[in-house]
Amino acid sequence: MTGALLRAVVEAVLPQRCPGCGLPAAASSLLCDACAARIPRLRTPLCARCLVREREPAGCRRHRGFGVHAPWLFDERAAAVVHALKYHDRPRVAAPLGAEMAASLPGEWRRPDLVLEVPLHATRLRERGYNQSAELADALADALAAPRLPGALRRVRATPPQARLGPAARRANLAGAFAIERPARLRGRRVLLVDDVITTGATLDAALAALHDAGAVAAGVTLAWAQ
Repeated sequence: MTGALLRAVVEAVLPQRCPGCGLPAAASSLLCDACAARIPRLRTPLCARCLVREREPAGCRRHRGFGVHAPWLFDERAAAVVHALKYHDRPRVAAPLGAEMAASLPGEWRRPDLVLEVPLHATRLRERGYNQSAELADALADALAAPRLPGALRRVRATPPQARLGPAARRANLAGAFAIERPARLRGRRVLLVDDVITTGATLDAALAALHDAGAVAAGVTLAWAQ
């Protein structure tokens, strides 16, 4: 509580400067409108299953249910937003991003039954104090006027970072990492699963597989694709 109060005082006394251009910007949005508009847009959904296997992820028709939608391609401006949200204790940055993520969805996914977050392992959650993907899931659910179901997907095993692993090692790293709480709640439901960024595709591939095994009809949503 003391830390949150201190941040609020600092934000009031020291106005936010856009990390893209240095001009004033709202603390909640981080970027000014002009820099936000310059972030390159992703125009097509990706396939998490193809991505983790290092195949072309755009336009896949083979892996139904592993589609991932994102509004942005990762660049230095997107990185500033993601890093503020994920590493710099700025969860409020997520709130205005719901509309961005909602705009990336095709019409059939704008009325989901449920919005879920990709969970953090309990150890990582204690270290960070919040789950950035849950903050984004809240924002997307608000934008879509859709129900949230926090905690429906659990991360039951801590996993090391994926960056230095090859495709097979990535899949093995995430094998058995996710479990469904009360699968009957998800059976036959249209579920949007929210993460912050898709990079290798391994996390969303494993998490979406767990949802499909539970009988859900699922798709992923992230803020950006880090190619």
